[in-house]
Amino acid sequence: MSLVQKMFIDGKWVDREERIDVVNPYDGSVIAAVPQATSEDVNAAICSCEAGLKEAKKLSRWERYGILKRASELIEQRQEELALILAKEVGKTIQEARREVNRATQTFLISAEEAKRLHGEMVPFDAAPGAQSKFGFFMRVPLGVVAAITPFNFPLNLAAHKIAPALAAGNSVIFKPATKTPLADLMMVEILLEAGLPTHMMNIVVGPGDSVGDRIVEDERVRMITFTGSLEVGKRIAHRAGLKKLALELGSNSACVVAEDGDLKRAVERIKIGAFALAGQVCISVQRVFVHSSVFDAFVERFVASVKKMNVGDQLREETDMGPMISLEAAEKTGLWVEEATQKGARLQIGGERSGALFQPTVLTDVPRDCKLFREEAFAPVVIINRFDAMDDAVDMVNDSKYGLQAGIFTKDLRRAIRAAREFENGGVMVNEVPTFRVDLMPYGGQKGSGIGREGPRFAIEEMTEIRVIALEVS
Repeated sequence: MSLVQKMFIDGKWVDREERIDVVNPYDGSVIAAVPQATSEDVNAAICSCEAGLKEAKKLSRWERYGILKRASELIEQRQEELALILAKEVGKTIQEARREVNRATQTFLISAEEAKRLHGEMVPFDAAPGAQSKFGFFMRVPLGVVAAITPFNFPLNLAAHKIAPALAAGNSVIFKPATKTPLADLMMVEILLEAGLPTHMMNIVVGPGDSVGDRIVEDERVRMITFTGSLEVGKRIAHRAGLKKLALELGSNSACVVAEDGDLKRAVERIKIGAFALAGQVCISVQRVFVHSSVFDAFVERFVASVKKMNVGDQLREETDMGPMISLEAAEKTGLWVEEATQKGARLQIGGERSGALFQPTVLTDVPRDCKLFREEAFAPVVIINRFDAMDDAVDMVNDSKYGLQAGIFTKDLRRAIRAAREFENGGVMVNEVPTFRVDLMPYGGQKGSGIGREGPRFAIEEMTEIRVIALEVS
């Protein structure tokens, strides 16, 4: 397996004496070691990005399309290699890792197509008094240097969602991947260069957020920060960024409603997937489920029975349904949150056990609203199930959150579905589907503490460009 273990700065692959171990969370084994960037490295990377803007101006939309399309093809060709790296460094199952690689190929391909669609429109100046002799239009131009900062859970595809649209729009990129999971991202940069990307348009630095990340965020030469991570870090970035554009996807504790007429069989299977994919470490993971009292017992019984069948363990085994969490510390915190809920009266239906970073799929019912599992983002293989009697109560519980990324509802009643779409305070509402549903071309983002801005190549490109108006005197 080929592992790139250097950073790409100022057109060169560079190493440093201080290195960071990349660890397989399942068994604690060291997979590789990568260099840790210094403050000087960040400065050199941003200087390189500024030079990269001149390279970008020489590329036509057609040429940007060709580079991104070729990158998509190269990612597809190296699917198994990338999937194995993802599975080892993240702890996701090999099946989940393959799906992420497939999605990344799509994200690059969609971004390539959008590079050809980037355009403005005519401005009717003569519709204003005194401007009858003016003719003009606006066009979209690149912002400049875009900083992409990504989390550990989807290293490849979330990086693709930031980097591919930025390049499609004609920007240059300084990229800081998650410190725990940089390997697939380093390979992605290698692939972009092989696809023909000019060397200064892409720089990658590795290191902690409180040093490397802060240095990037505070630099005035960076025109935009696109970040996925926690609400706390998002607030820190917003505080430090200064006069920059921000796109912040900051997590959730997503809710899903099962109405009395919902398809229980579909709801059970979809919510199980939505709750325990990647050991629950997904921003739109199903964390809170609200089930109508008339079907509550039947739903819980079916759901727990289905969870019991899950195969939990070594993420590299083909038959594994769920692997470990990202770290021992994350699993230990999850145990404390489950313990708090049970002490306050919640009923543990299944799970709650931990072995190292492996936390068993856990289901609790009747969880009080003041518990962390109701109020905060667990980012863990834990789902709570509470009952409701009226739709008013369901809406109230869904919205009783500082987050608002996506929500779901299972119902056959169109009026109830439309009400959910109107009243759930979320960036996306999925009907007869879990909030974990996402396709890479959709506008994805949240409300309230879940962030600002939208991802999805077309929508990200709009965020990563600015409007320039041209007025012509034609009298």
